[in-house]
Amino acid sequence: MTLEAQRDRILTGDCMALLLDLPDASVDLVLTDPPYFLDKMENDWEHDTVHDRKYQEKGTVSSLPAGMKFDRAQGVRFYNFYIELSREIYRVLKPGGFFFSFSAPRLYHRMASAVDDAGFEIRDMFAWLYTQNQVKAMSLNHFVRRMPISDADKAEIEARLEGWKTPQIKSCIEPIVMAQKPTDGTFLTNFLAHGTGLFNTTLRIGDGMYPANTFSVEPISEQVDRVFLLPKPVKAEKGAYNHHQTVKPLAICEYLIHLSTLPGAVVLDPFVGSGTTAVAAALTDRHYIGYDLNEEYVEISERRLADATRPDEDLEPAA
Repeated sequence: MTLEAQRDRILTGDCMALLLDLPDASVDLVLTDPPYFLDKMENDWEHDTVHDRKYQEKGTVSSLPAGMKFDRAQGVRFYNFYIELSREIYRVLKPGGFFFSFSAPRLYHRMASAVDDAGFEIRDMFAWLYTQNQVKAMSLNHFVRRMPISDADKAEIEARLEGWKTPQIKSCIEPIVMAQKPTDGTFLTNFLAHGTGLFNTTLRIGDGMYPANTFSVEPISEQVDRVFLLPKPVKAEKGAYNHHQTVKPLAICEYLIHLSTLPGAVVLDPFVGSGTTAVAAALTDRHYIGYDLNEEYVEISERRLADATRPDEDLEPAA
């Protein structure tokens, strides 16, 4: 399958197999949010299995999402999975092309190392800042109550543990790897030859500020908003039919696309999910390529793309 056969399409299938059909140095940008299902990161992971409640509770703390139970081996498996993917992404990217990859905070070091070891240059890290998130720390009192000791001793231990919980503080940042395929010669010669490798610093963020590696899509404070605020997501951009669990705001993907590519560029998302990257590319006059294993998500992506032909200003703000 040629580049033209994949361009402006969302394809169902394994990203590693589909990437093999793309020519070398044919893509301008890769922007993706990979799956974080740490218990099921081998190549044959299945969406329905990972989201099944019985699977989530088997071998994990039942109150946490699948993959949230800490296991060092999970990080190693993720690294092995991601370095293989990163090598193929390296091949299809043009010289100087960027690879932006969202990450879970506790996996960031594994992701960045895999991308680095695949040959990319780690240029920086973007940080998506937000205030609302679920607290996942757990009290140990229920373990204390199972101890074969007297009630008085249990009460004494519980008193000593007052306020002390498992080391899971409220997570209010989502890191994004900012990696770049090495340029072909200097930045100047590379940009003139391939149209990649530089950032568009005429882009503005917040109250007309210079592009930053930190951003938010929710108001936080006057000072933070002035420097880091992107447009707030609106209800209609997701689509009432879209039940994907981790839909990224369009403004974030549009910001990264505007920053790093020229109009007409090809933007690839190997884990397209409900299609936010593809929609952002289409709305910014870029081409898109999206892959996903789940046929239902592919259908949602295609529907969102069909709905994305209207201008942003026609959307009503979320309540």
